[in-house]
Amino acid sequence: MPQAAPVGNLKTALDHAGKLLETDPPRAAEQAQEILKQAPDVPGAMHIEAVAYRLMGEAERALDILEKLAGMMPDVPPILHQLGMAYGAVGRSIEAINTLKRAVEVDPKFADAWRSLAEQYSVAGLEEMSRQAYDKHLSVTARHPDIIAAADFLLKGNLNKAEALTRGVLKQFPTDVTAIRILADIGIKVGRYEDAQNLLERCLELAPRFDLARHSYVTVLFRRQNIEGALIELEKLLKKEPENPNYWILKGTILVRKGDHKAALEIYERILKDYPDQPNAQMNYGHTLKSIGRIDETVAAYRKSIELRPNTGEAYWSLANLKTYAFSDAEIEAMLAEVTEEGEGTAEDQSHLAFALGKAYEDREQYDLSFKYYSRGNAIRSINHRYDPKRNIYDTARQIQTVSADFLAKHKGTGASAADPIFIVGLPRAGSTLLEQILSSHSEVEGTAELTDIIAISRRLGGKERHTGVSKYPEILEELTSDQLRELGEGYIKSTQIQRGSSPYFIDKMPNNFQHIGLIHLILPNAKIIDARRHPMAGCFAGFKQLFARGQTFTYGLEKIGHYYRDYIKLMDHWDEVLPDRVHRVHYEDMIADSETEIRKLLDYCGLEFEESCLRFWETERAIRTPSAEQVRQPIYTSGLEQWRHYEDHLGPLKEALGPVLDRYPID
Repeated sequence: MPQAAPVGNLKTALDHAGKLLETDPPRAAEQAQEILKQAPDVPGAMHIEAVAYRLMGEAERALDILEKLAGMMPDVPPILHQLGMAYGAVGRSIEAINTLKRAVEVDPKFADAWRSLAEQYSVAGLEEMSRQAYDKHLSVTARHPDIIAAADFLLKGNLNKAEALTRGVLKQFPTDVTAIRILADIGIKVGRYEDAQNLLERCLELAPRFDLARHSYVTVLFRRQNIEGALIELEKLLKKEPENPNYWILKGTILVRKGDHKAALEIYERILKDYPDQPNAQMNYGHTLKSIGRIDETVAAYRKSIELRPNTGEAYWSLANLKTYAFSDAEIEAMLAEVTEEGEGTAEDQSHLAFALGKAYEDREQYDLSFKYYSRGNAIRSINHRYDPKRNIYDTARQIQTVSADFLAKHKGTGASAADPIFIVGLPRAGSTLLEQILSSHSEVEGTAELTDIIAISRRLGGKERHTGVSKYPEILEELTSDQLRELGEGYIKSTQIQRGSSPYFIDKMPNNFQHIGLIHLILPNAKIIDARRHPMAGCFAGFKQLFARGQTFTYGLEKIGHYYRDYIKLMDHWDEVLPDRVHRVHYEDMIADSETEIRKLLDYCGLEFEESCLRFWETERAIRTPSAEQVRQPIYTSGLEQWRHYEDHLGPLKEALGPVLDRYPID
């Protein structure tokens, strides 16, 4: 047996190997192995070797060492923590939870073990226990009790109280990274993504190893459409925890947005092989399957998610949002059993359940009951999803005043020369996905998604997020030089490249871009712009009964959406006046009535040769991530045109809000 190394040399060698774990796990493992050659069964070296293997993605090898080490030293929290993480990495969820519970029993202030336990509970679908473990993690790390209370308010959806408490703490402790992260998470909840990003960058500057903050940072980069940035930051987390299923689920979600559905499916299938009882993974797997049209498997995944967590409103709504799924009596009863009294349950689950029940009763032609639940869903949703109608009126007036005919004449010939983008604008649920599917069936065009790049440009120009003060946009357009306008156009082409393949043209179908047609014209004068328009009652009610994952907060109220439609028409009238023939309008009803004529007009406007495949658009295989995905995989049908009339007795507030616009339709 080799002679043991002297104590001083051993400590130095262990310190050196331990430091290598953060930067070079393979070398750390080699150093640990050299130590063990000289001093077999030294716990410190065994621990370093095991952690190195786990960081290298070799969880089974790590587990062999850690089980031996835990047998030698059964109640050492860091060893139990690593053992629990290794069990989790190989899919042995129950053993992971039990081992991590033991770690925090021995050391109740072991913050990292509480966080790992919370993640394992989440993976196992035990959301309440996960929340409690995260609360414990927070109570151990928080410097102020108000932060614990703020986190609880954030969880319950009371964002105003959460924000007030957090800001109060930050006045006393400006560098409290936990408070900064919570304030950023509030920003993410209400859509203040730029503010949230700035806060999280400050947080990570102060605490580069703060993984929860980096996780939030990945989320905000993803929401701001910075796909590459989000993936880079996520890889930093995966380097530390290469088998963390929650990180892999997030990576799958980002890859879906990127358009890499094959890689996303591989991730979800791998996770579900080890964690078949993970409800969130099942749901995300279902979303990805839906995007590529594998509907039977989609339904099975959503049903499995419900089986694992019966109160999960999102899975029920995901079934309803297929638009072609019919709920059984038993499923409706199960949803009703989860509906709570006012103020109880989570807002997310309750709003999803309400919209799903609205769709279930609509399919059964029980329209009064259906409207009751659609109204409930909208009421819940509107609580934490802000919309200011006065701000929208103000923004519309500023666009009209600033981007005048004289202004556009002075800037004639500006912008980038690229003709790649085809913008589809309008209101959501007005037929934009149908137009995208038709155009994407052409050999020279590809669909992408509802890209946020134009909105991001407008916000950068404005200098402030929408909710944090008066923006300089659109008036700042008057200050931009021709070179700056060209650079903005070129920047848009570059930033959207990640969403594209090799086709000459691509579609950006963010409906809200109608507000920025002046900007689009200035920076991309050769881009095509299509206005998808639908009867105001049909279009507005279709938006009212749709639960949107993010944005479109104007839909959560009949009066709100009616007034928004009026603002939309007012602004489109302006664009038609100052940019005549610039925008091609497609009335949804005309497309349904005479699709070939409308499709030929559409292709002619886009400068595309007619292709028969555009008439048989439902046969085109492509990923679709909008609510209309299954509807546009079928031939055109007329049954949706007059659905709103079944609810007409309830739609007085919408008619009143629409006012004279209702009588003007169709508007050419």
